[in-house]
Amino acid sequence: MLFEGKFANEGNAFDNRITKLFGIQYPIIQAGMIWASGWRLASAVSNAGGLGLIGAGSMYPEVLREHIQKCKQATDKPFGVNLPLLYPDIDKHVAVILEEKVPIVFTSAGNPKTWTAKFKEHGITVVHVVSSAKFAKKCEDAGVDGVVAEGFEAGGHNGREETTTLCLIPSVRESINIPLIAAGGIATGRSMLATMALGAEGVQIGSRFVCSPEASSHLAFKEAVVAANEGDTILSLKKLTPVRLMKNQFYKQVMEAEDSCATTDELVDLLGRARAKRGMFEGDMNEGELEIGQVSSIIKEIKPAGDIVAEIWNEFKNVSAAPFTY
Repeated sequence: MLFEGKFANEGNAFDNRITKLFGIQYPIIQAGMIWASGWRLASAVSNAGGLGLIGAGSMYPEVLREHIQKCKQATDKPFGVNLPLLYPDIDKHVAVILEEKVPIVFTSAGNPKTWTAKFKEHGITVVHVVSSAKFAKKCEDAGVDGVVAEGFEAGGHNGREETTTLCLIPSVRESINIPLIAAGGIATGRSMLATMALGAEGVQIGSRFVCSPEASSHLAFKEAVVAANEGDTILSLKKLTPVRLMKNQFYKQVMEAEDSCATTDELVDLLGRARAKRGMFEGDMNEGELEIGQVSSIIKEIKPAGDIVAEIWNEFKNVSAAPFTY
């Protein structure tokens, strides 16, 4: 066995620190992506044995409450909320999470010290997303229960260090003792096995779940992801918050602005308001902001989230027995 953990029930489940931490069957977590990760996707992944996350980053507090309540009705399995800490009025989102007694919270894009203690006071399991070993250690010191180490390949907001997943995971593993989840460039059982061989104990997957009927993203965006090839995404907007974008007319405007040494304020003006909603949720493939990972180039079909979980798990299980068989 290349990783810590063991198959249980004749291979139909897995037993390690991640599955125990969340009370789930498989160490597969669906990322809480903006404009894609509502209650339908989260509940479908949880019902399939993974951990579904509601993406609070694109929700007003009362919309988040609605999604949490609907998710409770749709699944009796554990689920959580992904909460970006950079948003204004974050205290209102926190209040909703506490009032609704959400059992698991994944925080990102901010200082884990800010809210971890508060969540822990209410018995909530807390995981924070990082892009470097240095910040992973700070998360452990802040008292989180686990860390997601997200590599350069990932979609959406990314780290300035541009460290790839296969380099990041062993580095983070050496720096912390708490459970470690790998993210960035993972869409198959083989890539899951690769990261777990390097020290991860579970995986967080975003882009693959975008291409599911349950994802709330626009069909035009899903079809664009399926049609994507190598080199169709790029990390940009580094003067603001680095974000991996699919190449389109908006991306070209960003590149032209950055090539012209645009100021931060000029980039903010170019980005404007609701640019991501316009692209990923409303389906404007030209002028919208399209956040997706490099792994989009190997995603070839839209399929139910439960089938995606089963496909990843079965490949992981089979390849674990014979990792070099093709």
